[in-house]
Amino acid sequence: MNGLNRREAMGVIAGTVAAGSVGARAVGDPGMTTRATGSGGGRIKQSACRWCYGGMPLDELARNAKEMGLASIELLNPDEWDVVKSHGLTCAVASFVKSNPIGRGFNRVELHDTIVKELEERLPLVKQAGIPNQIVFSGNRAGMNDLEGLKNCAKGLKRITPLAESLGVTIVMELLNSKVDHKDYMCDRTPWGVDLVKEVGSPRFKLLYDIYHMQIMEGDVIRTITDHFDAIGHFHTGGVPGRREIDTSQELYYPAIMKAIADKGYSGYVGQEFIPSRDAMVSLRESIKICDV
Repeated sequence: MNGLNRREAMGVIAGTVAAGSVGARAVGDPGMTTRATGSGGGRIKQSACRWCYGGMPLDELARNAKEMGLASIELLNPDEWDVVKSHGLTCAVASFVKSNPIGRGFNRVELHDTIVKELEERLPLVKQAGIPNQIVFSGNRAGMNDLEGLKNCAKGLKRITPLAESLGVTIVMELLNSKVDHKDYMCDRTPWGVDLVKEVGSPRFKLLYDIYHMQIMEGDVIRTITDHFDAIGHFHTGGVPGRREIDTSQELYYPAIMKAIADKGYSGYVGQEFIPSRDAMVSLRESIKICDV
């Protein structure tokens, strides 16, 4: 599973979650065991990323998430927003627009018109639905140097951030690893992303700091988050290696990471974005508790 990206994972997840959907019983199962170590401080608002549970109907996932105390299910398309809303949940981050998949993004000037047009149509809907964030991607390098890509990204983003500012919606560009999962992706290191945030110069453009991806690329997670906190608008989790559960089977210690985020006064959401290797709902419940600091 180390090389899985979101699209490739969907086929595998369908089988995993089909078995794991039995785990819906675990939501209220007093006999369930857990290795979670969270202190129960409630300082982190948590969300679940939809794509990790692609084999489970969204309505079922939303019902389970609500019972577990989650506030959001994210990376949803517009036709899915009302489903989670009916369960008293929000969508912390709207899914990408069609013209801006991971590999094709703002670093290509020739794509700006199409991406900006789609975002101009999307952002008012995001605002109307009460969704705080819209995800975007840099695109792959494909031979382009990082400085040119940064300038191109800034040029395109400056065309859409005024609308985002007027609506109060934050555009977040995700930091992804180019070592294992997303070969050649440009926004693959925090310093590059921070420079882009500075270049755009809008309070409504920030980074989506994916802890899994940045552990692979650069490590030093807590200090990086602390030093560049003002440039970060959202967080994702995931166990390293393999993007599996965030328990003691992997190398990161999430209670400490969550405490560092909470101590900075973070008021946004943390999205659980790991691929369950066993009963999906048991794993999700355990991860919620681990991050509850």
